[in-house]
Parts: sequence; structure tokens; C-alpha cells
Amino acid sequence: MKKVLFVFAIAATFVACNDASTSADATVDSAKATTEAAVDSAKAAADATVDSAKAATSAVVDSTKSAASATVDSAKAAVKH
Repeated sequence: MKKVLFVFAIAATFVACNDASTSADATVDSAKATTEAAVDSAKAAADATVDSAKAATSAVVDSTKSAASATVDSAKAAVKH
């Protein structure tokens, strides 16, 4: 009888360890998912900032080109007269 109880005790220990391992795996998976979500969010914010900076730079370049072109046109017109 003692041997049977010993076997049951060992089996219960294995079950408990198995449950703890499963719980730890779930915790790791949850932490990984949270970290990935944070990284994705930070990347999206950085991408948006870069896109905004590119658009602003492009607008400044276009404005400068227009002003320079108008100055050149004005100078050409002044030379013709």
C-alpha cells in the first residue's frame, strides 16, 4: 500500500511541475506579445514622424524652387526691358 501511495505522490509531483511549466510558458508568451506590441507601436510612431519630416522638407524644397524660379523669371524680364 505504501508503494502505491508513493507512486501516486510522484505522479502528483509530475502533474504539478507540468502545470507550473505550462503557466510559465503562458507568462513568457504574454510578455513576448506585450513587448512585440510595444515595439510595433514605437516603430509606427517613428515611421509617422519620418514621413511627416519628409513631407515638410519636400514642401520647403518646393517653395524654395518656386521662389527661385520667380526670381529668375523676374531677372530675365528686367534684362529684356
